Amino acid sequence: MEISRSRSFFQDLSSREFNGFRVRKRPRFSADIALSFKEVGALAVEHDGDQTPPLAVSFCKTLKNSHIFALSDEDGFVSLFNTCRRFSLFSSHEENSEKSRVCEWEAHRNAVFDVCWIKDDTQMITASGDQSMKLWDVQEMKCIGILRGHKGSVKSISSHPTNHDIIVSGSRDGSFALWDLRTSSCCKVGSEELCLQATAVVKGAHLSSHAKRIRRQKSASKSITSVLYLKDELTVATAGAVDSVVKFWDTRNLKSATTQCQPKSSDKDTRLHGISSLSQDANGAFLSTSCMNNRIYLYNVLQLEKGPVKSFSGCQIDSFFVKSVISPDASYLLSGSTDGNAHVWQVDKPHEDPITLTKHNGEVSAVDWSSFEVGKFVTSSDDFTVRIWNSQNNSCSSTKRPTSGNRKRIMAMPTIEQAKDSDTSDSPYFDRACAAPSNSNAMDMEHKLGTPESKVRRFSSDAAALIESFEKTPEANSKSPSSVLNPPSSMKKTIRDYFLVAP
Repeated sequence: MEISRSRSFFQDLSSREFNGFRVRKRPRFSADIALSFKEVGALAVEHDGDQTPPLAVSFCKTLKNSHIFALSDEDGFVSLFNTCRRFSLFSSHEENSEKSRVCEWEAHRNAVFDVCWIKDDTQMITASGDQSMKLWDVQEMKCIGILRGHKGSVKSISSHPTNHDIIVSGSRDGSFALWDLRTSSCCKVGSEELCLQATAVVKGAHLSSHAKRIRRQKSASKSITSVLYLKDELTVATAGAVDSVVKFWDTRNLKSATTQCQPKSSDKDTRLHGISSLSQDANGAFLSTSCMNNRIYLYNVLQLEKGPVKSFSGCQIDSFFVKSVISPDASYLLSGSTDGNAHVWQVDKPHEDPITLTKHNGEVSAVDWSSFEVGKFVTSSDDFTVRIWNSQNNSCSSTKRPTSGNRKRIMAMPTIEQAKDSDTSDSPYFDRACAAPSNSNAMDMEHKLGTPESKVRRFSSDAAALIESFEKTPEANSKSPSSVLNPPSSMKKTIRDYFLVAP
């Protein structure tokens, strides 16, 4: 494999830090943390008294909603839960669910295998066994689009890292597809829903040479079990049930996989093992794969030709419902297990035994880390429960939700239309108990009560004051141009502060 000579993200990052550009560090575990976790709550997965197995869990992707996670189940429901709630030791699982449930709705009349948050957690995509995906307005719990085209259950979905209108999906029919939510090739379904068609489809993406010689093959032998849009914004990784091969596809040319990698099999074990899940850390440096040989492999995405750089053992992966995920800071690896336990490894200590969490009584399937609340994760199980865990070490750093007064940002002067668009209320699933201080709500109310004429006058006076402040700078006196790269002296500190707090 040829290594690109263009500067990578990591080289650019090092260059900026070397030149005095400070980059805010992501929240992560302290170096001296003792790897220990405690259960902070257990929720029952049931509807109207009927229990159902959970299939997928996913935390929100924005800071202000990072305490919310979505849960999908075999009955086709999607539920949102608030992990900020305090759970009593004497409460039942059903009581905990009722207390922490934000909302729920029936997304499909079939199992929902995967969920994907997009558009700053305002929308969600669900993948179902009914061979379709649905696009949801989460605030209204309303379907606003249907994605059809697969000929089998949709097992996995993933969104583009920065453009959430682009989606990749993998199906039991052996194909993966790319979707553009902005596409015009759609038709009406009913009165309001839109049925979207895929922009590109790759069939038989993981057919082995042995499977191609068999005329009648089982669908499981060609199933796509996991898809992942990588952080480089161009590559899609796919994994299947037929073997432990991970394939990488350049979305600009999908005729064939650009790269593929797999762990070296031992002489004793010559069987083909499928992969149940793929995950990537927040910076995109590592890719983890859960293999059906009871091992989890870690790849360096910049050195795929070298194969897995680390492997982890200690869990039991006997079904494709057992998932694993690497923590956002790439320090820890979390996995479910068929033995009824969850397991956590330190990435830099792959040969040590994992921490085993023993609260579940059935196969632990889907798991997920919170993106911003360091040390918090959830595990789901066939015992019809979802359990919330957190680090017991108080030295574990976490990211606080910013208030309106401590973030400094240089922004272009807004137009009147932009000011109107920015006047939006908080989403209903955002917990008021974890919201910003009430003074921000007062400012919003003052903005709402103002008349259009007062808004114009206020905007004009603010703009005039801003222009006057620029005119008083030395750069204005010398008639030198100012910009973000060459700001006036009075603004330089503000720009520096902005980068210090930028996520």
